[in-house]
Amino acid sequence: MITLIKNAEVYAPESLGKQSILIFNDKIAKIGDINEESITGIGVDYKIIDAGGYIITPGFIDPHIHLVGGGGEGGFATRTPEVQLSDLIQSGITSVAGLLGTDGTTRHLESLLAKARGLEIEGISTYIYTGNYDVQTPTITGNVKDDAILIDKVIGTAEIAISDSRSGQPSVHELAKIVGQTRVGGMLSGKAGITHFHTGPGKAYLSILHQLLDEYELPASNLHVTHVTRSKALFDDAIKLASRGAFVDITADEETFEWIAYYKKNKGDMSKLTISSDGNGSLPVFNEAGELLGLGVASTRTMYEQIVKTIKAES
Repeated sequence: MITLIKNAEVYAPESLGKQSILIFNDKIAKIGDINEESITGIGVDYKIIDAGGYIITPGFIDPHIHLVGGGGEGGFATRTPEVQLSDLIQSGITSVAGLLGTDGTTRHLESLLAKARGLEIEGISTYIYTGNYDVQTPTITGNVKDDAILIDKVIGTAEIAISDSRSGQPSVHELAKIVGQTRVGGMLSGKAGITHFHTGPGKAYLSILHQLLDEYELPASNLHVTHVTRSKALFDDAIKLASRGAFVDITADEETFEWIAYYKKNKGDMSKLTISSDGNGSLPVFNEAGELLGLGVASTRTMYEQIVKTIKAES
């Protein structure tokens, strides 16, 4: 099947101006000036889409999404549902990195792997993390290194929780072992080998990760820290961690543009900043005593809305 899209403003992701795109068997064959007469001369059927007045961009990569749902902090009735393909497509997401969260007992890595494979068959590029909040963290093969080496879709370990009452309360040495095993697993399998951290509202912020970098021979580039906009103090600490070479992630919400502007103003390394949806994860609200007050469900749509808002504000 041949499709010609013409007259669109194309970003790849840099601006290419008004271009045509030739698609052959669901893959982009060419972006640029394309002669329609030459396609007609081939003598095969093809489809033309006039995208005048529209913008074409690559699909978004969502680096933190709960493909099989999450939650459960309020009991079994508060478990969140699985992600559906339609949710992703409507949110402009074409690549995902799925993970578990608080619950590594009734949510399973094997189910996460199966869900990722199913979504890939439906047309989305999918990857997963082994592990969950806990330390010792669950795996499929028995350890995080072997998961990264032997399971094609595993690109690292996540989401290890720090500064949170729901975490496994790990020591810096325990985290160093996970980061080290994940890094080696990535090296031996040709993958990123990233350890992805959930950051809670605790006053320790990211201190345990700074300590890890100070005391162990582990590269900061193997760390990726999310939920860093819970407070200004935490975000300032995230900017410091990014300056050391780690990656930091903003969970999309209504203040995403303001956080990005603050990051840039304070000379944050933009090459180390990502945005994710936390899609289908639970959004619990606790009081100071750690009691659950209520919860919501994160939407994949929020990331799309906030990226559009940011682009419009910057243009």
